[in-house]
Amino acid sequence: MAGKYVIGIDYGTDSVRSVVADAGNGNIIGTSVFEYPRWKKGLYCDPAANQFRQHPLDYIEGLERSVKGAIKGLGKEIIRNISGITVDTTGSTPVAVDKKGAPLSLKPGFEDDPDAMFILWKDHTAVKEAAEINTLAGSWGGIDYTKFEGGIYSSEWFWSKLLHVIRKNSGVRKSAFSWVEHCDWIPALLTGDTNPLTIKRSRCAAGHKAMWHKDFGGLPSEEFLIKLDPKLAGLRTRLYEETYPCDVVVGTITGEWAKKLGLPETVKVGVGAFDAHLGAVGGEIKPFQLIKVMGTSTCDMLVSPIEKGGEKLVRGICGQVDGSIIPGMLGLEAGQSAFGDIYAWFGKLISWPVDEIISKMTWLDKKTRDRIRREVSDKIIGELSKAAESLPAGESAILALDWMNGRRTPDANQALKGVIAGLSLGSDTPRIFRALVEATAFGSKMINERFIAEGARIDGVIAVGGVAKKNPFVMQTVADVLNVPIKVAKSDQTCALGSAMAASVVAGIHKDFPAAQKAMGGGFEKTYKPNPARARKYDELFKKYKKLGSFIENELT
Repeated sequence: MAGKYVIGIDYGTDSVRSVVADAGNGNIIGTSVFEYPRWKKGLYCDPAANQFRQHPLDYIEGLERSVKGAIKGLGKEIIRNISGITVDTTGSTPVAVDKKGAPLSLKPGFEDDPDAMFILWKDHTAVKEAAEINTLAGSWGGIDYTKFEGGIYSSEWFWSKLLHVIRKNSGVRKSAFSWVEHCDWIPALLTGDTNPLTIKRSRCAAGHKAMWHKDFGGLPSEEFLIKLDPKLAGLRTRLYEETYPCDVVVGTITGEWAKKLGLPETVKVGVGAFDAHLGAVGGEIKPFQLIKVMGTSTCDMLVSPIEKGGEKLVRGICGQVDGSIIPGMLGLEAGQSAFGDIYAWFGKLISWPVDEIISKMTWLDKKTRDRIRREVSDKIIGELSKAAESLPAGESAILALDWMNGRRTPDANQALKGVIAGLSLGSDTPRIFRALVEATAFGSKMINERFIAEGARIDGVIAVGGVAKKNPFVMQTVADVLNVPIKVAKSDQTCALGSAMAASVVAGIHKDFPAAQKAMGGGFEKTYKPNPARARKYDELFKKYKKLGSFIENELT
């Protein structure tokens, strides 16, 4: 096993990270992060309209720069022994492509058209289309194609997004031969076969987001799609029938890409998956252990052996898919549309006047002004967390709903909005922040309750991701609200590490995912244990959270 190395590539919302991992022990020996320059400038996005698009050049440039950065300084012997690459991405993040699989935004006439770019996971422009899919699925008299996706289709997912675009943009509709997920396109690019008809499609993406299931013979039927909109006629034949878990080899890296990246031409490239799913692998998910990937949003995932989980349908989650997380096991996915994003939103909200005032302080030089603003931005959540942590649970009577970006699960509804209730003239910034943190924890508890109510077994909780690593106050609050211990994975790069584990299987270094996890897993660095007194208090507040949520959803939406 010694001397075998793999690369995991983790495409996040703001940046892409590449790591070089020792397949024998999981040690990260090289890492590099590339921030998307167009995304950083806010190009092609309209937050007020819930439009979030990313240009493929951000992804292509990020691929080259992050991999080259990760291997920089490594010896020739190490580089020579890199044998596998696996990619994870956000999702559902589809793009319209031509017959050769090129995203339309890379073609003349579409360079600055947001509809011709990748539609990011958090784009919610397709709320209307999602509602139409749900209505038709339950009323057309045929198969309910949403049944393995929790029974409710989301505006965050594949069919909603492409339907919205082809209705809105006739140019894209006429030029699009097919549609491809980000996690499928990067492996295709690396191996030189971007033909939409032959790309190996991810089981993870297709099963959880595109209503693909083996019992359906693949994707929803042509009859269903035409009833949804005649503009979808014929598209199904230009998509795919088969899907693959990420222990399957897509192919070998092309000579061109090997040269660009400085890698051997023998490197195997595996089927891609979504970041949270491979993050669960990197966090050492085991059967009946709930993994919470906690970042800008959350994904909550369980795996169970097929014979024990069977085809049990859990209402209102993102679905249950054979092989979507661990090949050979049933993967169940839920999550929250906003988690860390809520804290970031609040930080920006309260710092706006400060930013504006500092920017007008002409008696300070620009370098100093920028430094002050940067320091405020970097420290604001930490200071809020310290102040909020000192307050007793429920002391302020402020109650919030964590729906600033809609609700992913249980029971997807992206039309919902956030709420802060119970404000008084004594409501200060730390108290409001504490209520927002409690709201995100209550959203987590809603997911746990739904899993348990539907018969899904949860034997323990594991947390991974930036929030889990960086904010003890948030983690303790979640542990108190859930009233269960939460173990935090030691690795601070679990998504990239999970991709590296998958790459080790693809390269033939480890026989399967459990073997890769055993060899490369980093274990756990901390356990947050619930405080019994706060847990009892949060039980009372949780009831109020549900009442407030019911009122807002049923009376004011």
